[in-house]
Amino acid sequence: MNAEIIAVGTELLLGQVVNTNATFLSKELATLGIEVYHQSVVGDNAERLEEAIQFAEERSDLVVLTGGLGPTKDDMTKQILAKHLGKQLVRHEKTMEKIIKFHEQKNRPMSENNELQALVIKNSSVLKNNNGMAAGMFLKMENCFYLLLPGPPHELERMFEQEAKPLLLKQTANETVLLSKILRFYGIGESRLVTLLEDLIEKQANPTLASYAGKHEVSLRLTANGRSEIECEKKLDNLEVIIRERAGDYLYGYGDDTSLAEVVSKVMKERELTLSAAESLTGGAFQSTVTSISGASEFFEGGLVTYSNRIKKEILGINQKMMDQFGVVSSQCAIKMAEQVKSQFNTDIGISFTGVAGPLKLENKKPGTVWIGIAIKNERPYAKCFHFEKDRNNNRELSVLAGLDLIYRELLDKQINGKVHWTQ
Repeated sequence: MNAEIIAVGTELLLGQVVNTNATFLSKELATLGIEVYHQSVVGDNAERLEEAIQFAEERSDLVVLTGGLGPTKDDMTKQILAKHLGKQLVRHEKTMEKIIKFHEQKNRPMSENNELQALVIKNSSVLKNNNGMAAGMFLKMENCFYLLLPGPPHELERMFEQEAKPLLLKQTANETVLLSKILRFYGIGESRLVTLLEDLIEKQANPTLASYAGKHEVSLRLTANGRSEIECEKKLDNLEVIIRERAGDYLYGYGDDTSLAEVVSKVMKERELTLSAAESLTGGAFQSTVTSISGASEFFEGGLVTYSNRIKKEILGINQKMMDQFGVVSSQCAIKMAEQVKSQFNTDIGISFTGVAGPLKLENKKPGTVWIGIAIKNERPYAKCFHFEKDRNNNRELSVLAGLDLIYRELLDKQINGKVHWTQ
């Protein structure tokens, strides 16, 4: 099966909104064995939209339309497709009930145009919208499938995963089983990772291998097909062994939803360890990231934001002479901060962040210069220097990730508390 994606919306043509939906859908469809041969963007114009649909159905087995399902006059996707197919639009009662209930809960009057979001093409499979109001649709005509999804990415992505994907799997089901595995990497750029795996990518057949650059991280999607899940798993495992041999030092987890913070949280809890943090340039971002993970209270005791030198001195007990001699952007200061917060909170591990977020220099150090200190009980404390050449906020985000990665590597390398060495 091959597919074409038609993104609907004048805002896309004007560059006011980036079409991230097409990227997401192309990746997801590929994992189902559905190849995307064409992508197009059409403004909110009935004639041009119908023309795009006609071209797409002549050359594709599946036409995916995104956007134009809302309540305003320029939302016309399902109306145009219904007209093109000679189908009626009917009201979907469950969606209508949801829309009414939403307005009642918000104590808002519901305008008549909101009912448009509950209209669906007759005899289509209705796709529930768990993040919004407009219903999606999936229908099959004689020679083509049609999939209609909302425009907002947070609505589209969840609807595709929960509603559309199972329907597409039924259509593509045959004797072949398709299985994917996602590997998550930190500390290596996409270009470098691809270079290490260049021969695997060039010669890929089954399994296939694709890289995706996220914000400060890289993912690899491995996809295998075979006669059974066991056969697919074996193929994926064999390929992963090769990847680990070349880039295993940067691999930290699996799955789309995995994060460094979650991995660290898991290991800390398994090891029954405690953590505290002292932050300067990150301003509490590390603590916010850690506590965003459910169950963080089981290992994270707390921390301090010691942004000024006065607070470093008065609260953390950092010696003024040391700060005068070495500066606060130094290994000496980072180590002392980590030691002091570990001692004050009586934790197994203390971590510290001090540096120059930017855009100006500090202590004649370039923006992006960051020292991260680690103090682990029964171990000699140390600090590591990083040079992040980004803007202020990205330097702070990268500092947090680097800190999490340092803790993760320490937990893998050492048997703190005499616990069994944790493995992935």
